[in-house]
This record gives sequence, C-alpha cells and structure tokens, in this order.
Amino acid sequence: MADIRWEEPFCAEGSACFRLGTDDDGNAYIAVAGAEGAYVSDTREALRTLIREIKAGKADHLL
Repeated sequence: MADIRWEEPFCAEGSACFRLGTDDDGNAYIAVAGAEGAYVSDTREALRTLIREIKAGKADHLL
C-alpha cells in the first residue's frame, strides 16, 4: 500500500470534506475525509489538470 500524505480537508459549509494526498511515486489521491481508505487515484499531472479545469469553470454546471 502506498504511503499517502494527506492534506488538511477542504470543507464547504454544510457538506462533505474532501482530502487530497500524494505519495513518493508521483501519484495523487482524492478521498472523502474520514473515508481515506476508499480513494480515487491518478497521476499528479492528472490532478493538476483536474484542478485547472475546475478553476476554469468547466465543472460549474455541477453547482
């Protein structure tokens, strides 16, 4: 199992908190705080792309 270093949770008022993590092999992880054993994993570059796309408004239709 990877040695995941989790960041502090990102929480919105009244909703679930998400955590981002990384490991020494260049992988990135996203999980719901408190359920870090059930994560989504991809490369750090994929995580960077996801964050850029969200910041660019490409997920606004989900709000």
